[in-house]
Amino acid sequence: MSEPTADQLEHLPEDWERALCVVAHPDDLEFGAAAAIARWTGQGKQVVYAMVTSGEAGIDALPPEECRVLREAEQVESARIVGVDTVDFLGQPDGILEYGVPLRAVIARAVRRHRPEVVITGNFRDTWGGENLNQADHIAVGRAVLDAVRDAGNRWVFHDQLVDGLEPWGDVGAVWASGSPLAKHGVDTTDTFDAGVASLEAHRAYIDGLGWEDFDAREFLEGMARPTGARLGTTMGAAFEVFPMGWGS
Repeated sequence: MSEPTADQLEHLPEDWERALCVVAHPDDLEFGAAAAIARWTGQGKQVVYAMVTSGEAGIDALPPEECRVLREAEQVESARIVGVDTVDFLGQPDGILEYGVPLRAVIARAVRRHRPEVVITGNFRDTWGGENLNQADHIAVGRAVLDAVRDAGNRWVFHDQLVDGLEPWGDVGAVWASGSPLAKHGVDTTDTFDAGVASLEAHRAYIDGLGWEDFDAREFLEGMARPTGARLGTTMGAAFEVFPMGWGS
């Protein structure tokens, strides 16, 4: 048997039951991770979405309060397509998120409320693997997720949250960052790729608002899923960087 090459991806474990996805904006999960989420909900796993913002600054032609309503509705429908019934909107300001204690607190509360075994976020590296710079909101949220997961398990951090039955939660085994250029793990999305495409297409008003008249969701997602699948030994795939959350890691 040949040895795996450095470019090959390892399959993510699937011996878990509950995941919480925490990303900056509606549509962030749909640009690659949604097909993996459809796979997991199809296995009977519980997946919850938490949108740190409502993407209200994302459409130039719409004022934020109108945009908020539209983008929240699109995200709820997009989540439904891949089997996610719960979408929390955490109400933070789109476009000007800052890494720091207040953002950690908001995310820690969500972790304590939903009690996941795995937390999924988006790529928060400086780039997407080339010259294309990442967005500040993505970077702030991903960094805050790593710390908030640990905060959530410490009774004496954000102790004011522990009312009305809310308790610390320290059983998150890992944070998985979708689409990271440093990913070493992946998920076979061959059977659920179509659901991932449909979930991205559900953000029609947002895509149109960006002026992407010729945007083809299937073509765009295939451009990532096929190379990832090749690294995984499958037809389609989604890549994730893994951050273990165990003691001392």
